[in-house]
Amino acid sequence: MRGLLSVEAAGAASSSASASVLNGAVDWWRDVNESPLWQDRIFHALAVLYGIVSAVALVQLIRIECRVPEYGWTTQKVFHFLNFLVNGVRSAVFVLRRNVQLVEPEIIQHVLLDMPGLAFFTTYALLVLFWAEIYYQARAMSTDGLRPTFYWINSVVYAIQIILWLVLWWKPVRIMVILSKMFFAGVSLFAALGFVLYGGSGSYYTLS
Repeated sequence: MRGLLSVEAAGAASSSASASVLNGAVDWWRDVNESPLWQDRIFHALAVLYGIVSAVALVQLIRIECRVPEYGWTTQKVFHFLNFLVNGVRSAVFVLRRNVQLVEPEIIQHVLLDMPGLAFFTTYALLVLFWAEIYYQARAMSTDGLRPTFYWINSVVYAIQIILWLVLWWKPVRIMVILSKMFFAGVSLFAALGFVLYGGSGSYYTLS
């Protein structure tokens, strides 16, 4: 009986300690989330990280251009340029985040914050195109339909996002903001699936 009571007491103490830790974590996150100082630190840290990625992409672009200038704007060069552009804009947005949040009308805020995401999709859709071309060429298949498909998919994605912006401008309700974010999430998942599908196959044929 005493052993049972000891076990129950230990369980209650453990639950109490877990609840205390959880409440402490929630309180800490609330303090961080509501602290302008912490927000600025996080924004600036993200700006630095995106700036580093942008700088690396620019260096890679310059190296490739110096090594093979005669090929013009290849898929690889365009990919590095878009990476430089996307991450550079994201870095600038995080540096100027406070100013961006004050921009009126509000739809311009959404455009400024969402546009780098669209460019990010195009960047990695281009990478998927690059791997898909390698995959098709390795299997002696025609690549004629790949680039038109790339342009068509990008056109559809941009058109849908522009429609969402216009509807959000016309009727700025929360459900439209949620739909816009869900659309972005779906587009990012689509790009990731394409990368997994063709990236693995393309790298296999590149190494073979």
